[in-house]
Amino acid sequence: MNNSEVQVESSPAVTLSSTNAKKSVSMDSNSRVDKETNSDKQQISTSDMTRRMVCGGVAGMVAKTATNPLERIKMLSQTGEHGMETRQRPSIVSMYRNIIQKEGVLGLWAGNGANLVRIFPAKAVVFSTNDMYKSIFSRLSGSESGAVSFLAGGFAGMTASALTYPLDFARGRISGKLAGAGAAAKTGQPQQSIRPTKEYSGITRTIVITIKDEGLLALYKGVTPTLIGALPYEGIKFGTVGLLEQLFPTQPDQPASYYVTRKMFMGGLGGVMAGLITYPNDTVRRMLQMQGSRGTTAVYSGYWDCARQIYQNHGIARLYSGLLINTIRMLPNVAIQFGSYELLKRWTAKANLF
Repeated sequence: MNNSEVQVESSPAVTLSSTNAKKSVSMDSNSRVDKETNSDKQQISTSDMTRRMVCGGVAGMVAKTATNPLERIKMLSQTGEHGMETRQRPSIVSMYRNIIQKEGVLGLWAGNGANLVRIFPAKAVVFSTNDMYKSIFSRLSGSESGAVSFLAGGFAGMTASALTYPLDFARGRISGKLAGAGAAAKTGQPQQSIRPTKEYSGITRTIVITIKDEGLLALYKGVTPTLIGALPYEGIKFGTVGLLEQLFPTQPDQPASYYVTRKMFMGGLGGVMAGLITYPNDTVRRMLQMQGSRGTTAVYSGYWDCARQIYQNHGIARLYSGLLINTIRMLPNVAIQFGSYELLKRWTAKANLF
């Protein structure tokens, strides 16, 4: 009798224990990522840092590849190297058609290889050091405010830009000029004298040609506006995400798709805000990168001279050339970036990687 009582009483306990174990396993990856997120105020372990670097780098590559056709149009609009004989600014559709006619469909992804070589280390550094700086500033201020998110993102952006700038420069040279297009409208030089895009066919070749023609320091043309722009751009982006996370706190015990979608929405909005505010600086940066390429004459002595000449010769609107396509590009780019980062973090935690 006693034995049967024990069996009857222990059976529900075993069932309950089994159910709890299944729930525990199903929620393990979510709780592990949440613990990592909450530990931003504490020291970040080496394994956590490695995970964030790898996930950030891969997320950046996925986002860049998906939106490279939009990036190509944006850069051609900024530099004016669209290769179209027109006094009016060409439409987005006409620029797409022109690229496909001259370079084929794959021309829409010109510079993407250089993009991927650059973007992996850049985003690996941005996402991992953002969490590191956030941890430091949170401890110093005693809270995790929007200002902390802004400063952490800004410092992370400057760190990544300083470490990967030559790769960004090469990418700008590759995708910032259309094959066969010249700068005659800006420099008065014959169109055939401009080095075609195909000669800037890869990141290594572009760097070698640049050093040979212009010297080693040429790889850092435009680095000043890049560093100046990285602080507010990444600061506004991560600051907006941090602010939205405070305004709309996470709901507990939600599926992974909830957290991924949430990060995509917040990241996309943060990217658009950052892009709108810092766009003129990006235009100056691209113009400085493009000047002096083989067949063209350097016409800007520095950052402020470039901004002044653009304004005097073309008006304020020239600084915003390509803003529409950039905004269209920025929303999916940063949304995919943040969403992929969140998804990869949860997947690697669930798979017990790193």
